[in-house]
Amino acid sequence: MPAFAFTRQPDALAWFGTGHGGPLLASEQARVSQALTSRTPQPWLWVSPGSDAPMQPTAPATRGLRLQASAGSRHLTGQVRCGLPLPLPTEAVGVIVLQHVLDAGDPQPLLQECSRVLEPGGRLWLFVLNPWSPYRLRWRGVGLVPRALDQWRLQLAAAGLVASEHVLHYGPVWKGVADAPGHGPAPLRAARLLEAEKRVAGLIPPAPVARAWRTAPAA
Repeated sequence: MPAFAFTRQPDALAWFGTGHGGPLLASEQARVSQALTSRTPQPWLWVSPGSDAPMQPTAPATRGLRLQASAGSRHLTGQVRCGLPLPLPTEAVGVIVLQHVLDAGDPQPLLQECSRVLEPGGRLWLFVLNPWSPYRLRWRGVGLVPRALDQWRLQLAAAGLVASEHVLHYGPVWKGVADAPGHGPAPLRAARLLEAEKRVAGLIPPAPVARAWRTAPAA
């Protein structure tokens, strides 16, 4: 698979290290930690915005790989420095967290690699910006490209992943916009969390072949 760049605008993902993007990542901290430990003892992969991002969830470092993405760069950095394909065996990871790194550029190259390295039944946790949130005024013009839910489900399906219908919302919300009682955070919050699973079709045994048993004539 060829090398990749998230976007032509080099500062797009750097927005998450600013005073507007930092609170958004902080609101997701507990959920990221939960995701990374959700399939113990399988290894995990976590890809987040660049090293300026202030978030440091608790996770067992010996079982996973933490990488950072910078918009415009052809490499991921962190515990290793690499491009695509990822330096991981096929079907070797139980959990992957992609935290806003697909909000810039073409999501398919990294999604395809995530599908490859996920084990059957493995789960992808995808944090993305909410294009309907009033908070979009804070990221306007920096090069980020939020997508609608239907677009993300199509992207996941194209990578061979099955998206869950359950969606959670995180991050700042405009004053005066209350959370819906019994329905979790308000859908106008700045970020969304989608979950997807790698499913592998089971083998269907062939139909039994009818055999006519014959008894040899008695001597």
